[in-house]
Amino acid sequence: MQTYLLPLIALFNENANPNQAAPMKKYMRDQFEYLGIKTQQLKALSKEFIEKHGLPPISELDPIMHDLWEMPQREFQYLAVGFTERLVDKLPAKFTKTIEYIITHKSWWDTVDSIAGDTVGPHFLRFPAEREKYLTKWRASDNFWLRRTTILFQLGYKKDTDFDLLCEIIRENLNSKEFFINKAIGWSLRQYARVNSTAVKRFVKATPLHPLSRREAMKHLG
Repeated sequence: MQTYLLPLIALFNENANPNQAAPMKKYMRDQFEYLGIKTQQLKALSKEFIEKHGLPPISELDPIMHDLWEMPQREFQYLAVGFTERLVDKLPAKFTKTIEYIITHKSWWDTVDSIAGDTVGPHFLRFPAEREKYLTKWRASDNFWLRRTTILFQLGYKKDTDFDLLCEIIRENLNSKEFFINKAIGWSLRQYARVNSTAVKRFVKATPLHPLSRREAMKHLG
């Protein structure tokens, strides 16, 4: 365990609330243990810790991320995701390997979606070679969380979205029966419709989307 994390773990354990932990665990289908620290309190505790100890040193971020990901309580994974978001403009190119690790371990929408939009998106803009290497790998992966990430990583790009690329990736997943893939397809199209609704309507009309994807894509388009 990295020394940096010891006071943080103590702080979080001091603020654990077993009465809140049980319903939080149930909400996540009993997949993860919880300390019972809700979102607003988690943000407040994180701020308190960072003000006192600072953000993790970039040179130690990789082992810190792995340590947090090994902790049984889900709040520590949320904290890890928050660290990557705060440090996203300083992450080295090789950190993509760690990003891949946290996408594919203890995977669920509550971490993967934040990682995709707030970490992978900016990281790939900074490192086009990493984007090319890992997109090629993730698009063909049997791990649907990696494929979901390739659909969602451009969520924050707005007018800079590579819509042709998005359409290619969507077409690669048209036969998927996985809820999280079909939901992501609709979400990505709905987001881009804010920029170019005509292009989205045209694509939806011409593409045999899953009903869930189609419904999500057209939610605000009539």
